[in-house]
Amino acid sequence: MEIPEWAQHYFSKGLLLNPGPLDPTSSWAALRIQKIPEYPQKDQDLLLSVQGIPGNFQDFNWYLGEETNGGTMLFTYFPDLQRPQRDGSAMGQHDIVGFPNGSMMLHRVQPTDSGTYQVAVNINPAWIMRAKTEVQVAGECCRSQRRAPTSMLPVPPLSPASGDQHIYEVMPSPTHLVSPLGGTASMNNTMVSPHLSPKDLLNPDPDPYCQLTPTH
Repeated sequence: MEIPEWAQHYFSKGLLLNPGPLDPTSSWAALRIQKIPEYPQKDQDLLLSVQGIPGNFQDFNWYLGEETNGGTMLFTYFPDLQRPQRDGSAMGQHDIVGFPNGSMMLHRVQPTDSGTYQVAVNINPAWIMRAKTEVQVAGECCRSQRRAPTSMLPVPPLSPASGDQHIYEVMPSPTHLVSPLGGTASMNNTMVSPHLSPKDLLNPDPDPYCQLTPTH
């Protein structure tokens, strides 16, 4: 697996290597993992750089999960072997490469690669150094939900308290209407006919619109 150019430059500076063994009483605090980049995006390469590891360790194991057991082991690395990396049961479809200094690189990370990564460095049978880190891979941005059109708004139902369950329709009025006395009157005429008697004004026809226009 080809190592990216930026990672080769990073290793060439010797920033991941410790010049000598550490005191066992302070080794736990000294071992730590640096993520490069700190916030990886989908399809990027992610380097988990182990810092503070001594140069005389036997092997190291990487795990994915809160537990460190055979079911969560990604791989074991034996620096003295010709093929040092032995994949574990949790490797699955992960594309991971280990390095002799305890670091590892995940190629083309996906959101499903997010989780807790732990490393256990075996210095000797009585001394194991451990460190862990949280990885969160950012995926594609969620599409904003489309807003419903506001041109057609639903008509709220009538309230039962209104006491009116009927639906009324506004109709245009005709040009000429039948007058209460049987004559036709224009809508533009706003004055009362002078021929109406006081009796007609006091007792109008109760249903004038039912009358028919008289013919002459």
